[in-house]
Amino acid sequence: MHTHNPSNEFDQLRGIIKNLIQDNDEFVRTHEPEYFDPFEQQQHPRATVVTCSDARVHTQALDKTPDGDLFMIRNIGNQIATAEGSVEYGVRHLHTPLLIIVGHVACGAIKAAASNYSSESDAIKHELNSIQLPIKTDELTTDDWLRGVIANVNNQVNYALIKFADEVKEQILTVVGAVYDFQNVLGQGQGRLVIVNINGNIDTMHIAARLLELR
Repeated sequence: MHTHNPSNEFDQLRGIIKNLIQDNDEFVRTHEPEYFDPFEQQQHPRATVVTCSDARVHTQALDKTPDGDLFMIRNIGNQIATAEGSVEYGVRHLHTPLLIIVGHVACGAIKAAASNYSSESDAIKHELNSIQLPIKTDELTTDDWLRGVIANVNNQVNYALIKFADEVKEQILTVVGAVYDFQNVLGQGQGRLVIVNINGNIDTMHIAARLLELR
């Protein structure tokens, strides 16, 4: 039985706050004022990124210097529908040439959406309702889970291709789907960002050729 201990919880909270402040102090110490010049007054991000809120998915895995570089939108299940205004702002107001949807292995939102989540709160159910998966089972295998993650990424890309059809047609926007793999489930290395969809094309040979062109 869990015993509520306010003293222990306060100590834990104090440790977390102390660590955050120390890390921010270190950031300030190691970044001269000139570092902030390019984005001090305005932002010109290169990409709009829709990714999951999961604590294991981090910006620095995508970009070593994300400040002023990535317009980040995070929510459970890396969805567009539940953050549509934010995504639209990145694409149509900040004019980012890239919209990338980043799913990840072992995504809890995908597992929940594939099972019975009727006992969740209304707010959580609202966000899970918009995740459409081909599999509905309470007993997901690892392969099923991964297929669900990729299916959701592809669904989000398709959503974006419809919403931003004009931008894609005019070739001022590219929509990319990817999976962040911190478990090496895809066999390409732990921590690898694996591209699985470019403008709706999910053929691996096409993606490989396209990535070679872009490198």
